[in-house]
Amino acid sequence: MAGKIDWYYHRKGCRTCARADAFLAQSQLQVVEQINARKDRLGPDDAVKLARSVSELFVMRGKRLIHFDMKKDEPSDDELIRLMIGPSGNLRAPTMRRGNKLFVGFDEDAFSGRLA
Repeated sequence: MAGKIDWYYHRKGCRTCARADAFLAQSQLQVVEQINARKDRLGPDDAVKLARSVSELFVMRGKRLIHFDMKKDEPSDDELIRLMIGPSGNLRAPTMRRGNKLFVGFDEDAFSGRLA
């Protein structure tokens, strides 16, 4: 599946981020821009702006994948904040952007075909 991830927001020490890192390495997906979530915190306004900059949004909530076509199913800012912001009040990590797709959280089965 070789290719690239345009933007990757992750946190060291996070189990989900470690699984995402392993998946990226195994899939030979190279990261163009990597942001450390511990140093560069992105809040609710940043998350909404990020979501509005893509055409598709995929969010993992537990075992459930939530998908939005941002042109047809445009969610409210409040809904985006509810889905994308973690308990710390910042953007959930890991978050990845590839082309016009944004992925929040991680699940290998849910994202493997969609990251292609």
